[in-house]
Amino acid sequence: MNRLKERWGISSNWQLIVILFVFAITGSSSVYVAKPFLQWIGLTSGSFDENWWGPWIYWSLRILLIFPFYQVLLVLFGWLFGQFQFFWNFEKQMLARLGLGFLFR
Repeated sequence: MNRLKERWGISSNWQLIVILFVFAITGSSSVYVAKPFLQWIGLTSGSFDENWWGPWIYWSLRILLIFPFYQVLLVLFGWLFGQFQFFWNFEKQMLARLGLGFLFR
């Protein structure tokens, strides 16, 4: 646990617990939000063909939607739990590694 605290530049165990809790809530929430959003825009699992590729298309779209929801919710929950600066820096670093660092210049 000390190596993780050193790597992330945090000092207390309480801060580490809050950060891990925010990661857990964000992952669950982004998966939970993706399905109603797809229904809202009119894409349900039944709206695709019953061929073998229908479910693949639906789940591919759902997984692609989870990514942006995760990014937004991570910063939002980080702010709600008082760790905005940590998650904002984490977000910029993650997007830079994915080749989207130009968004923050």
